[in-house]
Amino acid sequence: MAFVDVPGHERFLGNMLAGLGPAPVVCFVVAADEGWQAQSSDHRDALAALGIERGLIVLTKTDRAPERVEAVTEQVRGELAGTGLRDAPVVAVSAQDETGLDEFRVALNGVLDGLPLPDPAERLRLWVDRAFSVSGAGTVVTGTLTGGTVRVGDRLTLLGQGGERSVTVRSLQSHNSSVESIGPTHRVAVNLRGISAEDIHRGDALLATDQWPTTDELDVRRISGIAFEDAPAEIMVHAGSAPVPARLRPFDDDHARVHLSRELALIPGDRLVMRYPEARVLLGGARVLDVDPAELTRRGDSARQAAWLAELPDTGDAVAETKRRGAVRVAWLHTLGLVDSDSVEPPADANILRAGHWWLHRPC
Repeated sequence: MAFVDVPGHERFLGNMLAGLGPAPVVCFVVAADEGWQAQSSDHRDALAALGIERGLIVLTKTDRAPERVEAVTEQVRGELAGTGLRDAPVVAVSAQDETGLDEFRVALNGVLDGLPLPDPAERLRLWVDRAFSVSGAGTVVTGTLTGGTVRVGDRLTLLGQGGERSVTVRSLQSHNSSVESIGPTHRVAVNLRGISAEDIHRGDALLATDQWPTTDELDVRRISGIAFEDAPAEIMVHAGSAPVPARLRPFDDDHARVHLSRELALIPGDRLVMRYPEARVLLGGARVLDVDPAELTRRGDSARQAAWLAELPDTGDAVAETKRRGAVRVAWLHTLGLVDSDSVEPPADANILRAGHWWLHRPC
């Protein structure tokens, strides 16, 4: 388990989203003596946009306002009613008096016990949130490792603003200790060989080589916020720790095509946050449905694409992808995260045939 403390002030909205983007669990903190603040609303909206549904609520500084604990609890419950934390446990603590800390540990353990275990064998994707140079060591990047394992000596791909670069892991640290390998869930510092810190930016990603699709065009489903047809055409998209300018083409209120200004490593099911490009205001959140969408060249294509997207589950569907294309390599379905392995067989009732390395749609 690793903690990331994200800022609350609206001027640091990008920093907050960069820290929150890879997080599967949230500890939502409100001070008892101050109650709900403007930054609390920003965090609430980000939770809704990212679709985070696990966490707990902590009321701090209860020694300063013990008489306000009940009222602030009710206020926070009301504000979070529309998010995944609507039924989250609430714990009141005072670091000064050292009260409530045991209850906090029990509540946190209870939340974590309900999580699926992260997979250390998962393909690596580490969103970079900092890059800097250390005297005698060279380039270091940091991020939150939520799946997969990184090892000293690994050759990885860095996907950034300048495209793809091959890099090598020179050394690893976590919580100020050197390690030879590390899996989820940890904060990790990766010392890289083959690139300078000036060539790396927040939002770049360290990837397992040749195992991730990259795209600058994708179709998405709205999960919170304003309807796509009411949104501006020019937006800012946050994925992982990456802020990327983009253009939005609505199909209907809930589905749209997004044209990114640069390629990102994304798969169906990934979460995005959208905001106005200038104002520090969130538009809402979306799920990636298709990272290799069909071209829209004929009259009615947008309506047909919207209808197809409306039938997809949030994490995409291998059968639907095969039927759309007629034939698709199983390796590509695996790269998209739609099947568990290259050897998986199609469902028996899907009218899909397995032919060597391909799935073929057999219409009724």
